[in-house]
Amino acid sequence: MPQDHTERRVVVTGPPRQALRTASGYYRPRTEIDEQTTLGHTYVRSLMRTQLRAALIVFAVLGLLVGPLPLLFAAMPDGRRLEWAVLGFGLYLPLVLLARWYVRRAERNERDFVRLVEDR
Repeated sequence: MPQDHTERRVVVTGPPRQALRTASGYYRPRTEIDEQTTLGHTYVRSLMRTQLRAALIVFAVLGLLVGPLPLLFAAMPDGRRLEWAVLGFGLYLPLVLLARWYVRRAERNERDFVRLVEDR
């Protein structure tokens, strides 16, 4: 009797029955994000929430810094030179420092997020 040398192929059409695991036995957060699972959505939402919190802090400080200026200028009699000095020179340094703080905070949030996702 001649032997049949054709190999038998198996087609798998269903989802895997076990979750993929890394060598350490845990499911990686990066995979959760890539597959857009609920846990991955939570990771991304957490990053967005921290970035939004930093932006709202900057917005609040900016509002407290610039908001009262029209009232101050309206209360001063004929202080055109003082208005331009405050707007041109007095606000420049605080705005630059505020922008620098925001950028550093946003980069730190992103670094922390990457560290969390990469499992380092």
